[in-house]
Amino acid sequence: MASTVTTGKRPGYGQLLRTPGVWTFLLPGFAARQPFAMLTIGIVLLVQHTTGSYGSAGAVAAVTGVSMALFAPQSGKLADRFGQRAVLLPGVLVHAASVVALTSLALADAPLWALFAAAVPAGASVPQVGPMVRARWAAKLERSPLMPTAAAFESVTDEFTFVVGPVLATALCTGVHPAAGLIAEAALTLAGGLLFAAQSRTQPAVRPLTADSAPRVSALSVPGVRVLAVAFLGIGSVFGGMQVSLTAFSEEIGNPGANGLLYGVFAAGNMLAGIACGAIAWKSSPRRRMILGYTGLTLAASLLWSVHSVALLGGLGLIVGLCIAPALISGYTLVEPLVPATARTEAFTWLTGAVALGQAAAVTVAGRLADAHGASAGFVVPLAGTALALVTLLALRSRLSPKNPGRIMARGVGHRVPVAVD
Repeated sequence: MASTVTTGKRPGYGQLLRTPGVWTFLLPGFAARQPFAMLTIGIVLLVQHTTGSYGSAGAVAAVTGVSMALFAPQSGKLADRFGQRAVLLPGVLVHAASVVALTSLALADAPLWALFAAAVPAGASVPQVGPMVRARWAAKLERSPLMPTAAAFESVTDEFTFVVGPVLATALCTGVHPAAGLIAEAALTLAGGLLFAAQSRTQPAVRPLTADSAPRVSALSVPGVRVLAVAFLGIGSVFGGMQVSLTAFSEEIGNPGANGLLYGVFAAGNMLAGIACGAIAWKSSPRRRMILGYTGLTLAASLLWSVHSVALLGGLGLIVGLCIAPALISGYTLVEPLVPATARTEAFTWLTGAVALGQAAAVTVAGRLADAHGASAGFVVPLAGTALALVTLLALRSRLSPKNPGRIMARGVGHRVPVAVD
């Protein structure tokens, strides 16, 4: 049931976290999503150790990312239809088994095709905990002005996960054993996923089909979701392009250690902007905020290729990070008014999958460009990805407005408070 929000108070993190029942899914949800950030780096470190090739390691990791992007929406669709618990319980078991199989094959020096084959189910079975948490927020806060705050909170949580996860996996792989990162990922997925699945009281209600029910609508049939997916592909191109190009830049200048600092500054910008977005009481619509944020992101990304000093690249990377969070948060906020409640988890997984797919493509293309023409060429990938997505956003922005603006009016105490729709 959607919570009632007192409109006399300014929406903020304190009010958000006092929403009854949210801590029962927030803490298990954080534990369950942490392994996701460990998977790619764990695969790269293990496969590079066993094959001696970064190319092979990156290819196996890319297969995992593409597989996740393609199968995640199906997981979301099943969760909307049968409930999150019904999908999570078998999903975490399959994922843990698949990661163990991939690890065993790598340690046994199996051929590359066998690693590719094992990477497909490992990626396809990644539990979509982040989208499921967002769906729980949407169910709790339906028609509430706290939804943008919840979207910001989740963006910060995701970014924090992708700061801590790779560090933990790297420490395990280099300090314990090359396979330790993936083993820990499988164990944490199993434990965290089962604990999150046990919180059945907060999962969105499953509405069974009856003779009088309207047919279930696929999230991708909503035009606005397709536009958002393109936008999130562009955001994924920034993540993938920055990862590869910053690494190549650090090696070019003879200071490989600068890579961690530069990417940390980039991630910090994203986190800071996410925190600020959730603390502001917005009067403009999510659609307008997304277009403005995406325009800023494209402009910032357009300068990356021309920067050749650590200080300038760090500053520009910070600006790029600051622009990502508003675009991401506004996109996730738009899902609630655009998509029926019966398809929200699927919608969130389409967006998460789009980021993963954009990232996998960007890693591949930026890597080839950096190898052939240097790090500056790799930075062209974030520019191209965001520019194409921005053109799509501007051309199809009308599809990001809900057909029934009344759906995003916030229920107050004894009255209704309108939220801007344009």
